[in-house]
Amino acid sequence: MPVSQVPLVSYLALGERPHLVAQQCRGCQARFFDRRNGCASCGGQVGFDEVSLPDEGILRTFTIVSVAEPGVPVPYVAGVVDLGGTSVRGNLVGVPPDPRELRLGMRVRLTVFSMGTDRDGVEAIGFGFAPADGGVA
Repeated sequence: MPVSQVPLVSYLALGERPHLVAQQCRGCQARFFDRRNGCASCGGQVGFDEVSLPDEGILRTFTIVSVAEPGVPVPYVAGVVDLGGTSVRGNLVGVPPDPRELRLGMRVRLTVFSMGTDRDGVEAIGFGFAPADGGVA
């Protein structure tokens, strides 16, 4: 049993309702992941606020990956999801890597999963997107 869990990326908030957290520019409201000193959109340095993103979004584009590093199972689906106006890259889970099973505009929901546990019992948690109920936006 894991002693604790750590997110694979700093912008994944774990807990009762896992979600992603973006840094939003106070000047132009552009959103980014991870810490920022300046805005890549407006060039401003007025600061950033943390913004929780919705856990459901729309699949905007995807690709089926068939070649990967040794040890990474292929094929799998990588996509870009719109979460309330913020584009997020992530793998799709719970869906076959078949273009006939995927649709641009389908609704997806953030999901988290174990990436493994180290010898001290610390479990790494990753995120992806699974089809939401009904799937059609």
